[in-house]
Amino acid sequence: MTIARDWDAGTYDAVGAPVQAFGHALLDRLALEGDEAVLDAGCGSGAVTKALLERLPEGRVVAADASPAMIERAREELGEDPRLELVLADLVELELDEPVDLVFSSAVFHWIGDHETLFARLHAALRPGGVLLAQCGAEGNVADVRQALAIVEPEGPFAEHLAGWAGPWNFSPPYLACERLEQAGFVDVRAMTHIEVVTPDDPERFMSTMILGAHLDRLPPELHDQFVHRVTEEIEHPREIRYVRLTLSARRATIGA
Repeated sequence: MTIARDWDAGTYDAVGAPVQAFGHALLDRLALEGDEAVLDAGCGSGAVTKALLERLPEGRVVAADASPAMIERAREELGEDPRLELVLADLVELELDEPVDLVFSSAVFHWIGDHETLFARLHAALRPGGVLLAQCGAEGNVADVRQALAIVEPEGPFAEHLAGWAGPWNFSPPYLACERLEQAGFVDVRAMTHIEVVTPDDPERFMSTMILGAHLDRLPPELHDQFVHRVTEEIEHPREIRYVRLTLSARRATIGA
């Protein structure tokens, strides 16, 4: 099940540069001819989509996201462009009118619980021989935050709202992501992890927008600031958040292969 929540798109752009940088780094791995059709799976506010469009002067981009606020922000960011189609859609339900050459996704898959259905949808979105390149949170991602949550969630004012909830994240180990991609029909599957240390200027604002939004959705507004403060103070180094990133590449087999 997708965690379909509506993000604060304006604040995301204000504090989310470190996470957007993951997407720009992933773009640098692409070898594009410039005329490809690309699905940006989870386009967010459109900052990385804009850079993708710059690399596709003769191509096109279908930019999909489940958040209405993000789609609206992307529309403001990108304007009217005949190469761009913005789609409000849950990725596990996405169906394209025409297949694409590339599925690109940055910092999205870990918000989606059902990776089996997700990968099947993305496989169906690709033409034969098409490529998937994605980056998301891996097993061990934001472990310091999760340790703090284990302390704070059971506390009195928060427990009744968060008790029994598994949380919003699906941080997959590389081997499991590979298995699920292969089960969906992908070939040439590869996975690797690396560590990024994010250093937010305002840790509580960053935590509220980039990490704890799904938790805050379950809490009454009067508890939001208190919850974010409690989680942040339980993190030993809140200005150094350790991200473990999973980079995935795969291909849809050509016909007859």
